[in-house]
Amino acid sequence: MLSLRKTESPAPAKAIDRRMHQRVKVNLLGRCMFEDHREFTCQVVDMSPGGAAIVVPAVGRVGERVVAYIDHIGRLEGRLVRLIDGGFAMTLAMTPRKRDKLAAQLTWLANRHILNMPEDRRHERFVPRNPFNKLVLPDGTEMRCRILDVSPSGAAVQVDPKPAIGTPVALGMMRGRVVRRFDEGIAIEFTIVHSAESLQNYFA
Repeated sequence: MLSLRKTESPAPAKAIDRRMHQRVKVNLLGRCMFEDHREFTCQVVDMSPGGAAIVVPAVGRVGERVVAYIDHIGRLEGRLVRLIDGGFAMTLAMTPRKRDKLAAQLTWLANRHILNMPEDRRHERFVPRNPFNKLVLPDGTEMRCRILDVSPSGAAVQVDPKPAIGTPVALGMMRGRVVRRFDEGIAIEFTIVHSAESLQNYFA
């Protein structure tokens, strides 16, 4: 099982570089804000207790301050250190206590599929009384859509044009990503599992 806690064993000097912590591939959605107050939907594709790689439909400046609010993780703050294809890499500024907490969160995220956590179980679906809603794309584009069915972990949505698989989206206020395309539309996997009661209330 993967653990992100630091070890006391010495490491070669060459290994002590800007990646001092082990990175974990993740798929976490959120929003990030640059120094000029531009705010965008974003996706974290890998992360360690010391830094993160973020895909975002915007270009920032190396050295500028970035604040991000990421699902499962919470508020992150740091500096943009380099540009990457489709986004940027940032360092994370935090206290040792918060860094340890982030290491524990990343360990859980890295191992949840191995441990068969509840988030991976299927949930009963239902058709909302009011099936019409809006689908919001990463660049802020809103598309009218029809919800074919919804469950605590995802939804099937009739929409045209269909976003590509892997696209971060928001169904109303529910964040998720496109995991499948079919004739009528797309299937969305929510970032977190919602309670059936909250879904019934939201999609009433």
